[in-house]
Amino acid sequence: MIDPRWNTFLVLCETMNYTRAAERLCLTQPAVTHHIHHLEEHYGCRLFSYEGKVLRLTEAGQRLRDMTRSMVYNSAQVAQAMAAPAPVSLRVGASKTVGEYVIAPQVERFLQSHPEATFSLEVDSTERLLQQLEAGELDFALVEGFFDRERYEAHLYRKEEFFGICPPDHPWAGRSVPLEELGRERLILREPGSGTRAIFEQALQRNNRTLQGFSGVAAISDFSVIKSLVARGLGVSFLYAPVVEQELAQGKLARFDLADAPMSGAFYFVCLKGNMFLKDWLEWIE
Repeated sequence: MIDPRWNTFLVLCETMNYTRAAERLCLTQPAVTHHIHHLEEHYGCRLFSYEGKVLRLTEAGQRLRDMTRSMVYNSAQVAQAMAAPAPVSLRVGASKTVGEYVIAPQVERFLQSHPEATFSLEVDSTERLLQQLEAGELDFALVEGFFDRERYEAHLYRKEEFFGICPPDHPWAGRSVPLEELGRERLILREPGSGTRAIFEQALQRNNRTLQGFSGVAAISDFSVIKSLVARGLGVSFLYAPVVEQELAQGKLARFDLADAPMSGAFYFVCLKGNMFLKDWLEWIE
């Protein structure tokens, strides 16, 4: 069983406000303060500090937060496993590329082999999925783009090509295009926080550029809308190969690459550090 003071600590990490933490926990504010002081005395270090009136986690507090999240998650999973009866339960997160174009075979295999299982698949941006993982709302996530690997247990899931797309009759079709030429076209990209957008923005940064240097940028979260707009000549985009595989084969879209900003991407399995079920989850995605 988990010490309730750890739960108080995690809620305060989330709210960063003693009053709001007390309200969420149905405790008095002095009780929340007492729980935190107890942990600080026990571990011999400060977990929080104030910068003016703003509450901040100390470096020690950040380490304890990361470890405590794993312990709370593992405790909940053990309690579920010991329950009678104990049906299999799995909560998976996937970034949109993975969720819509990659993961279906694994989901089908899991549901066929576990007909009584409780299963959920949350498809969202990489940023949002990592927030849900830290909140204990997901068992693991399959994400794209960039994230702080020091904070999570991360394993390579698969690598994928990443390139530009345009109409098949576009002058760039099949070409290697200099970065300077991109300013001639509207860029149709995923929304901020998505792994797909992050890959492209990182390529720009490696060439000392940002999206602010482009006059026409449209942010759209739906892949089908992006592909439709590009096919109709309303702009160009940058996506992973699985997203446009069918359209490329049918001749509805064409590929182009950036001559001075080569891009590639990868999908990663991510869970909390110290996850007791890591081996089982890794076997699930193979």
